Amino acid sequence: MQRHITLKQFRYFLAVSETSSVAAAARMISIAQSALTKSIQELEESLGVKLFQRSAKGMLLTQDGHRFQANARKVIAAVAEAGQIDRGKPAVLSGNLTIGVSSLVAGYYLADLFAKFQRSHPSVTISVVEETPLFLEHLLINGEVDLAIMVCNALDEPQALEVEVLTRSSNRVWMASAHPLAEKAELLLSECAAYPQVVLEADRIESVTQALWAHQGLHPAVLMRSSSLEAVRSLVGIGAGITLLPDFLYRPWTLDADHVQARSLRDAAPSVDVGLVWRRGLHTRAVVTEFIELAREQSRRQRSR
Repeated sequence: MQRHITLKQFRYFLAVSETSSVAAAARMISIAQSALTKSIQELEESLGVKLFQRSAKGMLLTQDGHRFQANARKVIAAVAEAGQIDRGKPAVLSGNLTIGVSSLVAGYYLADLFAKFQRSHPSVTISVVEETPLFLEHLLINGEVDLAIMVCNALDEPQALEVEVLTRSSNRVWMASAHPLAEKAELLLSECAAYPQVVLEADRIESVTQALWAHQGLHPAVLMRSSSLEAVRSLVGIGAGITLLPDFLYRPWTLDADHVQARSLRDAAPSVDVGLVWRRGLHTRAVVTEFIELAREQSRRQRSR
């Protein structure tokens, strides 16, 4: 007998279809992977079709899946419209939204917000511009992007910009599993200074770590500077050096599967802040306000976990 399809199943399906991953979708909507998998299986049984092709590349939509995705978006959009009417908001939010993002932050903070906003407001056309933090500030001040998601510790034009911190990430020391420092649970900067450093030159990360070394009067040798996080992670993974990086970037292995450990610092160390940035005094359009509210809500949920 055909089961009733619930609104929750529509949302779960869209989360998986937009991330191509049960694990990523489960994190995005804060449920267990097993519950999400069961929901998708029950949905497929109810419809009598396969919505996803499961492969090493993830959860890929079948032809039936693509057709169902279009209908699911219409259902969610209709529900969102009804909710907006109840709150006295415009029935349909439309227009254009241009989001600036820096390369390092894009892979960690953009996808979830983008997917959730697009799901709630399918009539809004979203454009994404990837640039360096310095050039993003220029684009914001000139009105060429509506807002940006970026590391916001040390803005060049703070008087011209509004900032709302979404998350603060502690700096930790990364090293290979077999590195001598991996035997300790916590480390002092003075201990780390004895080993070559692999420095990430991206999104003002280097300026935060440089300030930390300078505050302690330490001058460690630098093995390499790179704008590639994967290059830094790989060199650290083979034991060539160590690095100081914010915790949000941590992954437990390198591209070549050499495990990397991360240890906390006992010294007081500034966090790396990721936040929304927009031009001060700008008359904020409805689409921008909605995106900011969505980002705030997601930030609150993550902090409450």
